[in-house]
Amino acid sequence: MVLTADSTWELVEARAAASPDGLAVIDEHRRHLTFRELRDRAEAAAVRLRALGVGPGSVVSWQLPNTIDTVVVCLALARLGAVQNPLIMMLREREITFVCRQAGSELLLVPSAFRGVDHAALARTAAAAVPGLAVHVVDTASPVDTAPRDISPGEAVPGVAVPGEVSPGRGSGGAAVSSTEPVVPVRWIFYTSGTTSDPKGARHTDQGLLAASATFCDHLAVVPTDRLPILLPISHIGGITHLLTGLQTGCGVIVSRGFDPASTPDALAAAGVTLVGAGTQMLQAYLARQRRQPAVPLFPLARAALCGGAGRPEALHFEVKELLGGVGVISGYGLTECPFVTWGRHDDTDSQHASTEGCAGLDVEIVVMLDDATPAAAGEVGEIRVRGPQLMVGYVDAAADRDAFDAKGFLRTGDLGTLDEDGYLRITGRIKDVIIRKGENVSARELEELLLGHPAVGEVAVVGLPDASSGERVCAVVVPADPADPPDLATLCAHLRAQGLNNRKLPEQLELVPELPRNAMGKVVKRDLTARFAH
Repeated sequence: MVLTADSTWELVEARAAASPDGLAVIDEHRRHLTFRELRDRAEAAAVRLRALGVGPGSVVSWQLPNTIDTVVVCLALARLGAVQNPLIMMLREREITFVCRQAGSELLLVPSAFRGVDHAALARTAAAAVPGLAVHVVDTASPVDTAPRDISPGEAVPGVAVPGEVSPGRGSGGAAVSSTEPVVPVRWIFYTSGTTSDPKGARHTDQGLLAASATFCDHLAVVPTDRLPILLPISHIGGITHLLTGLQTGCGVIVSRGFDPASTPDALAAAGVTLVGAGTQMLQAYLARQRRQPAVPLFPLARAALCGGAGRPEALHFEVKELLGGVGVISGYGLTECPFVTWGRHDDTDSQHASTEGCAGLDVEIVVMLDDATPAAAGEVGEIRVRGPQLMVGYVDAAADRDAFDAKGFLRTGDLGTLDEDGYLRITGRIKDVIIRKGENVSARELEELLLGHPAVGEVAVVGLPDASSGERVCAVVVPADPADPPDLATLCAHLRAQGLNNRKLPEQLELVPELPRNAMGKVVKRDLTARFAH
């Protein structure tokens, strides 16, 4: 049974009551908690956090890896009514300082170290530059641990009431509302990647994230026997929303400190994964592993593979369906500002799975607008604009709201795409990621998706480089699948022609690199490639 709730903690309590012995979370080492155990440990951690001064409305930043302990700390903060600001592990001193200062963080929770990085030292350096910011190290011996203690299930946390207050804020679409109008409190601040400028903090309510999760639960028909991995950072808005999916449906989530092509597939299989995640690179790794053991199913319980957030070749769906099983690839679309706008449905057609990001969730509105601000016809490319219950209530820096929303309160995503007659969304690129070559628009995303279909291409980014005769020339920057056998430009152009690509869109330059430059959020920084190869 899918549960509904008005807050994250209310959902934790409801799920512990409905499915006390159901599997809530399991890690790569087979450690696990039931929903009752998860609730009790979150209560215990809340007591310790309360002793550190955390209460309703406290802004708490946390930079913690994907572990069961992190899930417990996250839910303990929800119990206290704190405003959570999750930070991915790749952020360093500059980004941490900027975010904590702008968000007004009072406490920063970090591990002592992770993957050779001294996070405690980084946090203390950042805190020295942010007035009023305290640092607490969350490790096994920390006062904020997740071990059981003498606390009865449901026991009140001293000095803390279950959050129920309202606060003034901004309505859907960032429109200002009266301070006398009841508005649900902001409980989350997630920062965007900041590929071209400082990151922006998107402010969310519990209700908004629960609405996003409800789309996933419905479209994927999630049931208690499902096992859903959180392999991308749990501190990413998608990670938190998957955690809420587990609580809403009673399915177990699988957490892992990181993705390892050698060990992660086995850990997922041992945990009984059914919704295999997530993303093109991971799916390619699973396919490669399955090809090496064709007689033994890698994920015998798989009923779908999840994708989204990046381009993918249409052939990926059919390969996954044939080799990994289930219905193949189900993809979704969303942003930090508005997560889980769409998801494919478990009973969609192969064509819809292969080439679209699914259809809108409940009460979600999607419009595609042309350059002249008129609505696009079905199948016509324009800017994607979205509005719905999971839309943020505005940025931390309210000045950024003005450019983010249109006059009707729709978020201007900056993404280009189409809606077909059935309401299925296709992403064709970014407004600022179009290469203009001899007056013709070339979509970098289209080329990237087609190039990823060549077996010699591991990763690819397509950029436009200044050119005296054509304005811009098309450059494909490729990480070879096998460094000892890299592709050449002629081979890749032949592959693109075979896919029906217009000759005028073919790349004119190929650069081979061992890895693509990425920012702290893991997104490719194309401006670095442009600067490097513009010669």
